[in-house]
Amino acid sequence: MKTFEEKQLSTKEYYKNSFLKVTQDEVLLPDGFEAHRVVVHHPGGVNLIALDEQNRLLLVEQFRYPVGKSILETPAGKIEPNEATIMTAKRELEEETGYTSDDLTMIGRIATTPGFCTEYIENYLVKNITPLQTLVKGDDDEFITLHKVTKAEALKLMESGDICDFKTIYAIQYLIIHCGW
Repeated sequence: MKTFEEKQLSTKEYYKNSFLKVTQDEVLLPDGFEAHRVVVHHPGGVNLIALDEQNRLLLVEQFRYPVGKSILETPAGKIEPNEATIMTAKRELEEETGYTSDDLTMIGRIATTPGFCTEYIENYLVKNITPLQTLVKGDDDEFITLHKVTKAEALKLMESGDICDFKTIYAIQYLIIHCGW
């Protein structure tokens, strides 16, 4: 693959909160010209591909303000500072689904929106889930409903647009291609 690198000349911070930062960078292009790049700096996250004992995929339904609707998606979450991704994965599984597991395998890393964001998501295949004895409290601003769907249901939900985010589509494709789902 041919490499066209851009060299950062300067950066200016426009916004920062507890986990995001937005900058505008001036870059030198391969042809010698300069350009502006707006970059959202994100700590990264995890995506959980978890099947129950009946081979149904665990999905969560939640309202996503930026797209203005509720969507079904795989459980996921952002990595906290100094937190190992496996710990993020276990925490999010418990908080969002009420299940736990010690059988988590990182299967790949994907860039969410590489045109403007630094976020990578680490995808975990989760096996041998068991219900928690005591529910773990999730984030105060999350209102989540758990769903369990078969392969046929997942494909119909993708067609209808109820499943529309890339990490969930990635999860479904992974299960079909690599796990014989």
